Amino acid sequence: MPINKLALIRYKTIDSCLQNRFRKWTLEDLIEAVSDALYEYEGITSGVSKRTIQLDIQNMRSEKLGYNAPIVVTDKKYYSYEEKEYSITNTPVTEQDLSTLNEVLAVLKQFKGFGYFQELNGMVTKLEDKLYKQQHRGKSYIDFEKNELLKGLTHIDPLHKAIMQKKTIEITYQSFKASKPQQIIFYPYLLKEYRNRWFLLGIQKRGNVVLILALDRIASFKELAGEKFQKPQFDVFTYFDDVIGVSKMPNQIPQTIVFKISPGNVPYVITKPIHPSQKIMKEEKDGTIFSIDVIWNFELERELLGFGEQIKVLAPRRLQSKIKSCVRRAFENYEKQNAEL
Repeated sequence: MPINKLALIRYKTIDSCLQNRFRKWTLEDLIEAVSDALYEYEGITSGVSKRTIQLDIQNMRSEKLGYNAPIVVTDKKYYSYEEKEYSITNTPVTEQDLSTLNEVLAVLKQFKGFGYFQELNGMVTKLEDKLYKQQHRGKSYIDFEKNELLKGLTHIDPLHKAIMQKKTIEITYQSFKASKPQQIIFYPYLLKEYRNRWFLLGIQKRGNVVLILALDRIASFKELAGEKFQKPQFDVFTYFDDVIGVSKMPNQIPQTIVFKISPGNVPYVITKPIHPSQKIMKEEKDGTIFSIDVIWNFELERELLGFGEQIKVLAPRRLQSKIKSCVRRAFENYEKQNAEL
């Protein structure tokens, strides 16, 4: 059922009203709000009839438009959404939409090496999961990685728009080490996700310094309309290619990291490489020697330490000594704890 422009304005206006739970909405209130919207957007001065709004509410409630809006009437007078978070803009895709998407995927599968296919496949899986939850009362058998308590997620969309529109911004930022927040005039270039946390790559105006800011440490930001945007002087899209994680200084150079993995963990490392540069150097009875070409940072150390006794770092020697020192201190912590018991 196609929706014309005027009907869409009416539906979106009614939806906006019913989302506002700080006010009780009568049919007359909705008529007035829709009439105002039609005048504002289309210059229509004749208003809208009671019958039209009643039909709009009926259509929003029905399956005709795919909304199935849970509109209820209380005290035989006031209209509202029964579900607090409902909005017609949040309605899931239909089975027909999913069928079409799956047909598109079937075509894309024929193109070997299509770089975006895996991401698109994941997107469709999420859409299928969302539809399944709706049809089966919220039950889902796929558990996607998420961190609903993570701060800063609301910054993603406006920051993305600022990047796309090449806007200079002023950020109120407080790192974990700082005692108070600071104001940073910033040229944003790229949003980066690592282990379910989000980061912003860009340049601080003062000193022309490349910075990587954690979104959960951004208190607020605003666009600076009068501040000219500075284009990046480096390749933003390959900036993180030679790192594990996000910690990197502009002048750092990748190193060849060599390590041996015990036989039981070799299949895991082969099927899930530590870094795209990973190569097998040598296979031995007591394990397999791998190499990766990356920048030495905190995330690299944490990744290697995560293998515990199943890994031995062979080169460079300084990194080997650092890992040995970390393992030794961890052992000493347990020894100290046992002595106190």
